[in-house]
Formats: sequence, structure tokens, C-alpha cells
Amino acid sequence: MRSFTFLQILFLLLLFNFSFGQNLPLSKDARISVLTCGLGNESYSFFGHTAIRVADPANNIDVVYNYGAFDFRTPNFVAKFAKGDLQYFVIAHSYADFINEYNYERRSVYEQDLLIPQDTKQKLFDNLNTTLLSEDRYYTYKFIDKNCTSMVVDIINKSLNNNVIITKKGDIDKTYRSILFPYFDGHFYEKLGTSIIFGMKVDELGTKIFLPFELKNSLEKTIFQGHSFASKSKTILYFEKETPSSWWNNLYSYIILLGFVIFINKRFLDKFYLFILSLMGIFFFSVGFYSYHQELALNYNILLFSPFLLLLIIFSAINNKRWSYKFAILHLILLVVYTLFIINKVHFFIVLPMIVTSGVVLVRVAIRNKKRIPTII
Repeated sequence: MRSFTFLQILFLLLLFNFSFGQNLPLSKDARISVLTCGLGNESYSFFGHTAIRVADPANNIDVVYNYGAFDFRTPNFVAKFAKGDLQYFVIAHSYADFINEYNYERRSVYEQDLLIPQDTKQKLFDNLNTTLLSEDRYYTYKFIDKNCTSMVVDIINKSLNNNVIITKKGDIDKTYRSILFPYFDGHFYEKLGTSIIFGMKVDELGTKIFLPFELKNSLEKTIFQGHSFASKSKTILYFEKETPSSWWNNLYSYIILLGFVIFINKRFLDKFYLFILSLMGIFFFSVGFYSYHQELALNYNILLFSPFLLLLIIFSAINNKRWSYKFAILHLILLVVYTLFIINKVHFFIVLPMIVTSGVVLVRVAIRNKKRIPTII
């Protein structure tokens, strides 16, 4: 969570005073705009950011409302985030502080003025301040349905008394999974991790505006009261996105690790590989029921990361060849079903090396435990 500056505290005190009297009236020169911030290389910044700026020189106001704040000091932070009941909230920054932070992080910032009437600007400003100073400033974060971008859309629509921003413009024939996939370029294991932990919800067509640059593109194409709803985007800061390089977080380490499992051909290594897959399957299965994140439910990747692989390892450990063979064949069948199911999905090729490795290991387990037919001479 970002700390408040002295100017922010003064601004909040000003708003607090007005909340018990009349609302602070904006001048006719006031501007309200949507800020779209570029992608970063930290997990929380992979997708960019959205905020609302209110600038009124006549009233010495230049403030940014940010719906992306959370507190790392929240008790059981990781558990709450995984479960899907972590509380995010809106805070206010001075525009100068906001821009300085993105300049420091070398992330681009784009601005689009909202071309709305004076009374609508005032209503939006009042709604932002009311939210900021009430319990409504908190919301339960949802990856697709409720985030810093969707909350900006909601407050704008509420202020217009009209769902002007409903569905995004363009790319409505892509799934959420396909939309998200390129955002992980340069972060291989993050891309692999999200590919296998997300379930069927992200394979739905991505019609909702849930990412900052989707909102940016949609605003330019939205019509309100017979004219453009927002101005053309102008660049406040511009930086080329720096793609990180890593000796381990890449495709090559992934292929080397799986190739090691295939070519070493040792029983203990096969069992260890299947054990890791089974633990991941148990985690996917558990989190699908535990978490409120709908993106984690109905995860068909469990066909590859089957929890029942643990039984195969147990049967193999106690030298029960009959059931070891049966479970190996069962998982080979599941592997074929899984391959056919995801062959047309965007994450097929990133998972393919694991499919091949699992296939090789399961075939080896089946051969080792197949009942031999005695030769009669």
C-alpha cells in the first residue's frame, strides 16, 4: 500500500470538510480523464493500471483516484488473496506523485479526457469523493470481474446513469486466456503457471473490459450523446517496455529439466516427477473448491496433473504390479483426452513438453509393471 503524502492528507481533509457541507464545485475549466499506465515486470504490474485524474486549476486540484491499492500487512494476506476475499480499496494521490512514481518505474502513462457535460463531471467528482470517504472504498478483488479497470468503468457508468461503457470494442472473438497470454512474454514460468492453474472460465470469450489497455482502446471508440466519449489518447510518459532476461526463467531451462527426466530413465526420477505432478493436482483440486476466484474452478488441467498419480506411486512403492499397470494405463488415457481437449487452445504448445514427458514416463511405468507372459518351450 502506498503511503500518503502531506499534500494527499491536506486534500483528504478538504474533502472531509466538504462532505459535511456542500460538495466542492468544479470550475468550468475542470478536466476529468482516464489514465492508462504501461506494463511492468512485477507480477502486480504485468497488465498495466487504470486510474482517474481530476484536474481543476481554478481550485488548485490535480488528483488521481486509484482503485488498485491493497495492504500487505493484512493478516493472512496470501491465504486471503488465494481464497479471493482480499480487500482492495481506492486511494487518492497528487498527480505529481503519481507521475513521479511511474517515471521512476519507467512505465508509460497515457491520458484520455472524458468529453462529458459540466454537470456530469461534477457528479463523477462527487461520487469519487463519496466513495473515497466511505466504506464503499473497499471492494473484493476479482481477477476478471472486479479490478482497478472494472471499478473505473463502474464509477463512470454510475455517474452517467447509463451503461455507456459496457463491452469492449474489438477482439471480442478472443478468449480471456488468449488475451492474457501475451502479457507474460519474458516471464516464462509465470506464463506456464497461469496456463495450468486457470480453469474453464478463462476459455470464455473475453467480452468484458477487464484490462487497462482494453479500456483505453474502447474509450476511443465509444460514442456518447452523438459524439466521442473520450479524446484521443495523449502520451504523458513513454518508455519502451524492457523484457527481462533470466538464465533460468525461460523455455530452455524448462526443456532441459523435462529432457533430463526423459533421458536419464531412472525409476526414482520417474516417481519423483509423478509425485510433483500429483501434488500440483491436489493443489489445483483443493484451490478450485476453496477459492472464490471463478478463474480457478473447473480446471481441466487436472487431467495432466492428476491427484491419483499419488496412488500410482504408492502401488509402485509396494511393488503391486497389477494396480501400478492399471493406473499407468488409466493416466495414459487421461493424457490422450487432455491433449485432444487443449489442442486448439493457446496454451497447448507451452504444456506440450509436459504432455510428452508424462507420456514417456507413464509408458515406462506400464512396461515395468506389465505381467509377463511365460514362454513355453
